[in-house]
Order: sequence, then structure tokens, then C-alpha cells
Amino acid sequence: MNMRANAVVFLLYAAIVIGCGLGIYFTLQAGQRLEPPRTPAAVAAQTAVSSVASGAAEGWWQGTREALRQPLPLLLIQLILIVTLARFFGVHSGRLGQPAVIGEMLAGIVLGPSVLGALAPWVFQFVFPAGSLGTLRILSQVGVILFMFVVGMELDLTQLRSQARTAILVSHVSIAFPFLLGTLFSLFIYESFAAGGTNFSSFALFMGVAMSMTAFPVLARILEERGMTKSPLGSMALTCAAVADVTAWTILLFVVAVVKSRNTANCLITIGLLLLFVGAMWLVIKPLLRRLPVAKMGVSSEPTHNMVVAVLLVAFGAGLLTEVIGIHALFGAFLAGVCMPQASDFRRRVRDRLESFSTAFLLPLFFAFTGLRTQMGLLNDWGSVGVCLGLIVVATLGKLGGSMLTARWSGMDWHDSFALGALMNTRGLVELIVLNIGFDLGILSPRVFTMMVIMALVTTCMTGPLLSLGNFLRCKSARPVI
Repeated sequence: MNMRANAVVFLLYAAIVIGCGLGIYFTLQAGQRLEPPRTPAAVAAQTAVSSVASGAAEGWWQGTREALRQPLPLLLIQLILIVTLARFFGVHSGRLGQPAVIGEMLAGIVLGPSVLGALAPWVFQFVFPAGSLGTLRILSQVGVILFMFVVGMELDLTQLRSQARTAILVSHVSIAFPFLLGTLFSLFIYESFAAGGTNFSSFALFMGVAMSMTAFPVLARILEERGMTKSPLGSMALTCAAVADVTAWTILLFVVAVVKSRNTANCLITIGLLLLFVGAMWLVIKPLLRRLPVAKMGVSSEPTHNMVVAVLLVAFGAGLLTEVIGIHALFGAFLAGVCMPQASDFRRRVRDRLESFSTAFLLPLFFAFTGLRTQMGLLNDWGSVGVCLGLIVVATLGKLGGSMLTARWSGMDWHDSFALGALMNTRGLVELIVLNIGFDLGILSPRVFTMMVIMALVTTCMTGPLLSLGNFLRCKSARPVI
């Protein structure tokens, strides 16, 4: 019975297909009678086209190349290459005991003129032509805005209050000391390495801020990977990094306002508008968000699409306002994250939704764009190499040394003080964000930008080995003497 039914269905299918095919054929034949008669010139043109078509295969590759150079195919090639290489490097950096961000940062440099441009310049010029970088830059900026929004949501203000005394002391010294060293170091490199047209105050202040940054998200990932998040040292490190992040970004905010304002009056207006914006976000938007349904989810409920859209609108809207005021959009997104409701584990759930996309897709674009700006070939003399090494030493001395000594003076033992200093010396992605701001403002020259990127990579790579060294020394000192 089933075989008979299947045969009937097959015959019906064949009849429909054949009938439709015949109908289309006879329709085309009938339509040809409606065409006007062709002139001899048209017949000759058709013959010429047929003869050219016979040799068209020879130019197929050229036509394919031209098609790939169109904006959309070229962007898709860039996205595939960037995301794939970033993931590959990120996975393998984890196997080497380094956070994934290190591999992703290296992937960006490999795709830039320092590696790909030097080894295969024709491939680099084909994949990353100068005219295509505008779209890549905008997409990378969207990724950084979402990243800063997530960083703001990760900031736990209740934890800051519980350990405020020691955290403020350690974090502020870890900012003030490297800031001082950065401005002093600027005295020696300003004339030879600063971007043309940049005054010393802007250059020195920005170098000080760049030296004093700590990558709170990267530090949190390192602690989580090592199982130290709930330990007293891990809790203290997170608190110090959070306080340092807020303080350093606040200082950077005012530095950017000073640099972007052409005179004192404009600077004061920008700062006044910024303070008004912060007050409105904290006193109006934050209480309003607590009353919305997003803040009253059940324990088992997940953020709906409408909730996620509302959260994104707040983040992008805050970023837009700070950009219009004259401050970078990152500051608005960060503050919007801080103002998000904390009830019912809402922050963690929204963060998980946004972070999976922004971290896996958009942030690699930022690393690649940074890599396109990093030109290792500019460090082609011993003077530049010496300055780069000096930046690494000064940055490490200021951040690690300042944090370690302050922690020791506050009552921590030497081993925990050293570990805390090593963690505070982590710069990672946050440093790259700051450096790109300085590059966009015209404060950092391409050569100084490259040096600072290398410094960010080296100081972040140092964190894991230094923590392992500290644990080894702790175990060795605790071993009983026989």
C-alpha cells in the first residue's frame, strides 16, 4: 500500500514538473514572435559578443579580483580573516598561560604592516586598502563602546565601599606614581618623539595617564582563570583595580577635555556640561532605571529582546551625549553601565548576552585596527629601541613598584604585595583604548604609539609569570628547614 502511494506521488510530481517545463518552453517560443525584427547591425553585434565571450575565460580572474574589491566583499574578507586569526591566537595564548586578550592583541599586530605588510605586501594592500579602513574603524569603535559599557556593569560599588580605605590608598598611589614618572619621562622624549603641533602639557599629561592605567577586565579574567577571585588577595586586587579604573578614566576625561578645547573658556564649558551629564545620569537616569521592568525580573527569567534593546539605547544614547559634549563616547557608555540596575542578577545576564557578541566579533576588529596603526618598522634605530625599553621599565616601576610598596606599608606581607603589584601592572585592552584616543587626538605620533602598544603587550604578558614567580617564592620560603 505504501509503495503504491509513493508511486502515485512520484508520478504526480513528475507530471507537474514536466507540465510546468513545457509550459515555460512554449511561452518563450510564443514570446519570440512579439520581438521586433533584428537589423543587420544588431546581428553583427551579437556575433561580436559571441566571439568575445569565447575568450572571456582568460579575464575571469581579473573580473573576480575587481568583484572582491567592492566594499561589501572586501569587508566580509576582513571580518573572516580578523575573527579567525584572533580566535586562533587567543586559544593558543591560553595554552601558554597568557590571557586570551594577549593573543588577540598579537593577532592585530600580525595583520598590520609590521608582519603581514612586511612579509606579503601585496596581500596586505589587497585585504586592507587605505580606503576600506573607515568602515573597519567605525565597527571597532562600536565594539569598544559595548566593551566599556560591560566594564561599567562589572563595577561593584558595594565591594568598593567594604574595602575602600586600603583600596583607595593602593590604587591612588598606583596612579599618582606612574603618572609622575610618565610626565618626567616626557621631558626626555618630547622634542624627538612627540607628534608635530602637540604642546608639551598635552603630551606629558597623556603620557602620564597612559602609564597609570590598569585593565580591570583583564585582571578579573586572570584571577578567575587562577581561581583567585574569592581569595583575600583577589578581592583586594579587584577592588584596587576598580578604584584605579574609575580614577584614571576620570583623569583622562579631563585631559581629553583640555586637549579638545582650544581655550580656557571652551574647556570650562565642556567640563561643566560633563558634570551636568554625570549628575543627570546618577540622580535621574539611575533611579528611573530601577523602576523599569528590567530591574524587577524574576530569578529564573532572562532579559527579553525589548529589555536588551532598552539597555543598548541607554548605552548608545549616553555615548552620543558625551561625544557631542566634546568627550569620547566611551565615557558615556561606561557611566551608563555603572548606572544599570543591580537587582535580580540583571547585570550578569545582560552582560553575558552582550559580551559573547562584542568579545568574539567586535573587539577583534579593534585589535586589528590597532595593529594596522602599529608600525614596528618605525623602531629602526637604537635610540627608538632604547626609548621603548625605557617606557617598559618606567611603566613597570611606577605601577608594580608603587602598588607593591604601598600595599606593604598598609600591612600586607611582601608576597601578597608583590602579587598585587603584578596584577595592577596589567594594562591589556584598556591601554589600547587609551592609546587610540591619544592617536586620534593627534597627541601620540605613530612611533610613540607603537612604543606604547609594545609596552602594553609586555606589561600584560608579565602578569602571569610574575604571579607564578611569587607563588614559587612563597612556597619556598614556607618550606620547613631540615
